[in-house]
Amino acid sequence: MLHEAIARPRPADAASLAAWTLAAQVVDPEIPVLTIEDLGVLRSVTVTNDAVAVTLTPTYSGCPAMDAMRDDVLEVLASAGYENVSVRLVLSPAWTTDWMSEIGKNKLREYGIAAPTGHATVRGSGPAGPIRLTLAVKCPRCSSLNTRELAHFGSTSCKSLFECRDCLEPFDYFKVL
Repeated sequence: MLHEAIARPRPADAASLAAWTLAAQVVDPEIPVLTIEDLGVLRSVTVTNDAVAVTLTPTYSGCPAMDAMRDDVLEVLASAGYENVSVRLVLSPAWTTDWMSEIGKNKLREYGIAAPTGHATVRGSGPAGPIRLTLAVKCPRCSSLNTRELAHFGSTSCKSLFECRDCLEPFDYFKVL
């Protein structure tokens, strides 16, 4: 997938790949079953001489978890002996749920959060403006499609709150962004 290749260009050199592997272990503080690699916010890691440069893209510009993710990346790399580490947050290109790994989507389901379905529209590749659709979201507990949205914004801005009409359980749905 084009977005995934852009979002997560794994380093080719051994030093940068080793630092990437460490940074990729950092978990999302809001959804602790996901790593920043699973989520697709880890964009790049480059090691040059004695410096490590890490680039992260927030799921949205006001994401409160980014400070914790940045601090955790700094901590994990410092603990491994890297002394000169910088973490840069970039907003362009904007993060999309297309950057989430399939492993990450499976982890979401197992955790009880419905993973995003479909793909985000890429500028220039589809219709402009909002497209209204009836959304059928599968319940992560019983797999029923007999669900309804209770609130467009759930526990975080990137999730909606749904209810399953069959098992009667509420659940979060990670929105397609």
